[in-house]
Amino acid sequence: MTPFRFSQQLFRWFCDPKLHPSIEGDLLELFEEHVKTKGKQRAKWQFLWEVVKLFRPGIIKSFTGNQRLNQLGMIKNYFKIGWRNVMNQKQFSGINIIGLTIGISACLLILCYVYNELSYDKYHSNLDRMYRVLHAYGESESPAAESYQVWGSAPAGPAMMDKFPEVENFCRFTSPSIWLIENDDKKFQEDNILFADSSTFQMFSWRLLAGDPETVLVAPNSIVLTQSMAMKYFGTVDIVGETLIADHEQQLKITGVMEDVPPQSQMTFDALISMTSFHNWRPGIFSNWGYVDFYTYLLLNENTSIASLRDKNNLIYDEMSESERHFLDYEPMKGAYLHSVAARQPGDVGSISNVYMLSSIGLFILIIACVNFINLATARSVERAKEVGVRKTLGALRHDLTFQFLTESILIAIFSSLLAIGIVALIVPYFHYLVGKPIAFEGLLTAKYAAFYIGITLFIGILAGLYPAWVLSRFSPSQVLKGKFRSSRTGTKLRRSLVVFQFCLAIILVIATTVVYHQLQYMQNKDMGFTQDQMVVVDFGWDNAVQDRMKLLKREYLSHPDVISVSASRAVPGDFFPNAGTGIENPFGEIQYHAPAIFEIDADFVPNFDIEMAAGRSFSKDFVNDSIESLMVNEAALSLYGYSSAEEIIGKKFSQWGRKGKIIGVVKDFNYKSLHAKIEPLSLRYGQNRDLRRIAIRVNSNRMQETIAELQMIWDNLVPQRPFNYVFLDQSFNQHYKSDLRFGRLFGVFALIAIFIACLGLFGLTVYATEQRAKEIGIRKVLGASIPRIMSLISKEFLALVIIAAIVAIPISWFGMHLWLEGFAHRVTLTVTMFTIAVMSVAFIAMSTIGWQIFATARRNPVDVIKDE
Repeated sequence: MTPFRFSQQLFRWFCDPKLHPSIEGDLLELFEEHVKTKGKQRAKWQFLWEVVKLFRPGIIKSFTGNQRLNQLGMIKNYFKIGWRNVMNQKQFSGINIIGLTIGISACLLILCYVYNELSYDKYHSNLDRMYRVLHAYGESESPAAESYQVWGSAPAGPAMMDKFPEVENFCRFTSPSIWLIENDDKKFQEDNILFADSSTFQMFSWRLLAGDPETVLVAPNSIVLTQSMAMKYFGTVDIVGETLIADHEQQLKITGVMEDVPPQSQMTFDALISMTSFHNWRPGIFSNWGYVDFYTYLLLNENTSIASLRDKNNLIYDEMSESERHFLDYEPMKGAYLHSVAARQPGDVGSISNVYMLSSIGLFILIIACVNFINLATARSVERAKEVGVRKTLGALRHDLTFQFLTESILIAIFSSLLAIGIVALIVPYFHYLVGKPIAFEGLLTAKYAAFYIGITLFIGILAGLYPAWVLSRFSPSQVLKGKFRSSRTGTKLRRSLVVFQFCLAIILVIATTVVYHQLQYMQNKDMGFTQDQMVVVDFGWDNAVQDRMKLLKREYLSHPDVISVSASRAVPGDFFPNAGTGIENPFGEIQYHAPAIFEIDADFVPNFDIEMAAGRSFSKDFVNDSIESLMVNEAALSLYGYSSAEEIIGKKFSQWGRKGKIIGVVKDFNYKSLHAKIEPLSLRYGQNRDLRRIAIRVNSNRMQETIAELQMIWDNLVPQRPFNYVFLDQSFNQHYKSDLRFGRLFGVFALIAIFIACLGLFGLTVYATEQRAKEIGIRKVLGASIPRIMSLISKEFLALVIIAAIVAIPISWFGMHLWLEGFAHRVTLTVTMFTIAVMSVAFIAMSTIGWQIFATARRNPVDVIKDE
């Protein structure tokens, strides 16, 4: 039995021949002992580890005759000379350090953001076994992934627990409910309270500060508060057994207090009410596959494949009504925040494409900073040629010189990295204002990431310094000392190529930023098909007292001189709305079932929001039966039920949620969801008082604060028990784009950083170029050349490089942004103007960067430049 052959070869390669026989003998003896005690395979790996540990001064042989690797004095000397050269060339070193520091800082900030995005829901101990149930409705064949939604019906979880032995447990949550919560004199309208099953704290890793996780959500009318909510109402978390009043009448007993939901959670809430409470209040919906208001999570047994559940879906389908075309699928909770394409998510979603794009920007910034170093180092090669020649004449070998120059670049990289870490530590507390969410830097300050930082720093130093070191170390001392050395054409071409590469990346980023900006502007300014400006929306959470006084409220508001119109509804555009199993007579006279979205509205909703009719009429108070036997749909619903024109569906029969009648109108399509999604089928149903929870007040006022105060006064006089909680519809709707706006801000900031670093390097090259051509410029001035002529002569070379970069960058940018825009159902068209503006902006910035330096050189007195010879 022998060790790995390569481990012995490695040892014989580096070990001093004088020590080799005795040490190898000891190693082999130790290997034989390990074979007996640990086994053959472990003994081989142990032998390799012992060899690695022997790679140290005193044992390593001499590789270069009289110079040994263990001569620490030589290494110390490398660093001393390296630091001296850095300090002697303050301008070029400063440019490199500033560029690398900013580049590394930007990369670390992007790393913080990416780490945060990738950390969502990772704290759940059962995450690898947790899946979400997806639902699709009304499809005649197997639905596409985009057709599914996370929001579904209540019976799914219990049915799977009963029929699938692979399921260890399940848990359901409802969508957020609005409650008026009271505790003595404290009264708040809470809008983020969920109903949850009793299995919540067995499946999810939310930590209870008080209460038994097995029982806190078992009893009816029990509630678990988060720590923040407990402090808001009681000032302490020691409140188990206390009681809160919900919506004036429901007594909720506090059975537990939990830590606040971590910020890296897709699902967030302020309190959980036991699902048995919901079941007792509305038992019928828990057996109704057509009622949609639940998010269902499954915990699978160990070593269970989700494919086995998909194969058994027919066992569940057998329980459903044939009229309900309902399909089920499953997706892992792990990664759902970034990768899920399902609709009706339980919370905010991220974008894996945005993560990739920002990561690419970070890489681009780092590459641009490294290119700066390479460019400046090779440009200064003529200045350091004599140093190399003298060193070689005195006996320095090429690898010594290479190590010397690498030491300088690594020193700059280390110094820049330390500065960058300090800058990021100061910036991170304010960085969350830019990204719109808390970003923690502490998660990256671990031993694992410390090793990563060290490795990256060395990598940057070696990457930036390797080519300059190779170039400088190969100079011929005879040519250098005779004064025959000149900068090679190869080096000039390389620098030009690197400048083109830098500005190609910069132009790509500017074009991308321009497209992102135009897309965001388009989403915020596009005509949505309804009026949202100066629309005040009050959510009263199905308060019975408000519903009973609806007519009086509307009459009082309409009497206000600044109020144009008022309507009541269950939802408003951009709001959370249900889907409804809806049967409509198709062109063949058959009732065809689908599950379009539903808006329950009053007769004033359509005119209040200025929604146009495509055919038929809207609901009217003049038609008494509209409230019980009429339905409207949008244009998108026509093709769903087989109609080619709006007029064809007027008068057709419908059946929806226990109501039957005829279609009376078709509204033109309007974007009731964000522009990320296409306009989908919608039904509009006349809502009774108990179906309504929002009042939309359209105003026309130049004194908005006073008008709002007067509207609140009317509210407080008529329904004093309910707070006047309002939002402006346009601001509320734009919340759908907050992640896009965050991404746009991030993209823009880091694109500017990339351009700044690129221009910093261009400035350094310009300084060097003008210094090298100072005498030429002086002679040209003596011969009569004007300053504009000299500036044009020098700058056109750099301008040509920017133009070449633009030619390369434009097709790459077009392809990349075309792919990005495909993620939006409504998007801008890529135009020549966008690309032209971006390229001209970069060219202007680049020319401005070098222009003043060229001007300063051109206006110098030629006598001062030429007289030294």
